[in-house]
Amino acid sequence: MKPKSFAYPYIIWMAIFVVAPIILIFIFAFTTPDGDVTLANFSTMGSFASVFIRSFWLAFISTIICIFMGYPIAFILSREGLRVQRIMIMLIMLPMWMNFLLRTYAWMSILENTGLLNRLLTYIGLPNIGIINTQTAVVIGMVYNFLPFMILPIYSVIVKIDRSLLEAAQDLGAGSVAVFRKLIFPLSLPGVLSGVTMVFVPAVSTFIISQLLGGGKSMLLGDLIEMQFLGAAYNPHLGSSISLVMMVIVIAFMYVMNRFGEGEEMAVGL
Repeated sequence: MKPKSFAYPYIIWMAIFVVAPIILIFIFAFTTPDGDVTLANFSTMGSFASVFIRSFWLAFISTIICIFMGYPIAFILSREGLRVQRIMIMLIMLPMWMNFLLRTYAWMSILENTGLLNRLLTYIGLPNIGIINTQTAVVIGMVYNFLPFMILPIYSVIVKIDRSLLEAAQDLGAGSVAVFRKLIFPLSLPGVLSGVTMVFVPAVSTFIISQLLGGGKSMLLGDLIEMQFLGAAYNPHLGSSISLVMMVIVIAFMYVMNRFGEGEEMAVGL
């Protein structure tokens, strides 16, 4: 048996569950319920411009927050001993072993008006805050659920940086800030770019978080697409066109990030 024959089950799986659905989405996006070819589905999307803007804006904010939170965690973690690193990695991944829906429900019990957060504020004599059913709650849910996807790629890159490079820079008189600015950060950029992709892409297409923590008041692209396939506004042709446009935007974003990452790696190599 040839080695490449072992890839056949994977190829068949991809063809059935990845390629075929994309083809169906493409066909539905350019047709009417009667089967006629049309571009009307795409022209209708203009009325949902605010949903596109809101989805990408909240995903952008969540990604930026994940960078500012995830990079220091990954950097500090990479400086620790091997045993501490293993324990911390396990703690970071532990929430990911739980169901995504359960983790989001847990944040509902924390942020709701009578939840744990407001109970704590009342206990210490501070006024309650109304976070639930707001865009702030949606961002909090995104950051919590996707933060590990930012930490792990950055950590995996920083921990592999050759310590001899850092020691050589210090021997030449570079301080800690200079070493970080000129060596560690440039060398860790591929991990940052991978983390940005792994956070931004699921954040821009999520729908459970916006429904549970946003109370349906902050409709995102995932909610809009779900409505077209499962909701009262059943229109799989419009839903397919929205899905196709979002897929093209996401692919373009990933392409730009990959090209930028290649440029950074070449610059560091020089």
